[in-house]
Amino acid sequence: MLNLCIIKQNLEQNPKTTQTKKQANKTMNKLLQEFKDFLKEYKVVALAIAFIMGLAANTLVKSLVDNIVMPLLTPFIPGGAWQTATFSIGPIVIGWGAFLSALIYFIIIAWVIFLVAKFILKEEKVGKK
Repeated sequence: MLNLCIIKQNLEQNPKTTQTKKQANKTMNKLLQEFKDFLKEYKVVALAIAFIMGLAANTLVKSLVDNIVMPLLTPFIPGGAWQTATFSIGPIVIGWGAFLSALIYFIIIAWVIFLVAKFILKEEKVGKK
């Protein structure tokens, strides 16, 4: 234990060690600053926020389709259970109820993306010079 204390004192008193620590701190600070600049320049934080909001919207639209739209279509589906609605072609059974739900879900998501692109991200038209 005493040897470790002596080694530690020698390292702290050694000017090369102090200089190396300063260089390491300077390098680390520079690296952190570059990382912050990267996050700002490429808007990574905004992208992360948009991603999280997209996940929440995804859940919301999925719930809308599963709990509101598809139950409204249930009277038109033979058997009334859209999750298990199928039809057979010989030995092949095709589950079209779940596919219909996924299709409606896709159409809603595509429509929302179209609206975002059209109204929120619209660019100003370039005029003739």
